[in-house]
Amino acid sequence: MNKKVLSVLVDNKSGVLNRVAGLFSRRAYNIISLTVGETADPKFSRMTIVVSGDDDILEQIIKQISKLEDVKDVEVLKNGESVIRELILVKVKADQSQRQQLVAMTDIFRANIVDVAKDSLMVELTGNPSKLEAFIDLLDGFEIIQLVRTGITGLPRGEK
Repeated sequence: MNKKVLSVLVDNKSGVLNRVAGLFSRRAYNIISLTVGETADPKFSRMTIVVSGDDDILEQIIKQISKLEDVKDVEVLKNGESVIRELILVKVKADQSQRQQLVAMTDIFRANIVDVAKDSLMVELTGNPSKLEAFIDLLDGFEIIQLVRTGITGLPRGEK
């Protein structure tokens, strides 16, 4: 199975997200990640959709999305030619003896500690998905109380 990251420029009006998501559900395609936000021009929003499938299915998905009335542009974000980021918040159980180790890990990953409680720390980390996975893997000896991911967002590099 291949994975593609699609950057989709759409009209910023009600029902657009439902129509795009409906296209996936009607054809039994799975969305791995979906983020949506308004662009610099409030008339448009940008959806970043991560999908997986074989090459034929991925090509079909791109063609079907492009046909939707509210869709203005569909672009595949390619590795090396795009900046792709994700945000995670992780609440980790940490007593006094574990805090030093967690602080050192957050420094190495350029993460931020955004909340400190008596028995836990909350860490905010932004980066590409492999960086986030590496951080989560290093938390193996700690108890993760809660973890949330925003989903991938990205743009092509350069003038495009």
